Amino acid sequence: MAGIEIGGYSLDGSVAGAGPPLLFLHGGDYVAQNAPILGRLARHWQVTAPRHPGSGHSPLPDGFRTIHDLAYLYLDWLDQQPDGPVLLVGSSFGGWLALEICVRSVAKIAALVLIDSLGIKFGGREERDIADVYALPEDEVRRRTFVDPARVLPDYATLGDDELLAIARDRQAATLYGWRPYMHDPGLRRWLHRVRVPALVLWGENDGIVTPDYGRRLCAALPNARFEAIAQSGHYPQIERPDAVAAAIERFAATEVRR
Repeated sequence: MAGIEIGGYSLDGSVAGAGPPLLFLHGGDYVAQNAPILGRLARHWQVTAPRHPGSGHSPLPDGFRTIHDLAYLYLDWLDQQPDGPVLLVGSSFGGWLALEICVRSVAKIAALVLIDSLGIKFGGREERDIADVYALPEDEVRRRTFVDPARVLPDYATLGDDELLAIARDRQAATLYGWRPYMHDPGLRRWLHRVRVPALVLWGENDGIVTPDYGRRLCAALPNARFEAIAQSGHYPQIERPDAVAAAIERFAATEVRR
């Protein structure tokens, strides 16, 4: 794992490829399963994929408690980049984080890609926009998350203690940052007009965690966004259909990303 230095903190993660910079922000689980999409994107970009503070084996800095702490940390990383604007890609929890970054500043961001993002409350108080994965049986969570769970899920029985610890810390960190209130920021929706960069909203057409209708509403709330569904995929289409997701990002970048 590469050491990614941000503002005095050293995070686990990977840096691969050459070309314009791309920052990939992972979701709350299945982080290792992003390797194929990161490899595909590294054909065209220099891809930086940090493990968020408290996730994997990245240390949790004193005082880090909310997604806002993460947003400011990655804004510091963006400020450090000398090679022009960055393509920002966020999946699930990472998409929520990407939105928190963009409403603060898009000065160093070329464009935004959101993959089945969390973070926004559209429905009423008693309506469930985002499935509560901590309250559902594990089998149902897997069915809601993937079209074919058996094809993509890791075999946890074969993993070493180090890998299992990293996965447990991914889930613990997502809960720490996203639990109160559940996986959204009540104030974020009103500031989405500040996301003044081209945006691509990608969604697994079979997502049972946040439905495609949620994705379309998110797309409509952004100033300059397009929506694209990814067939035969759930909440993490970049894991189930990495080639399709990478191709969609490449098409978008070819027409929308400023250099």
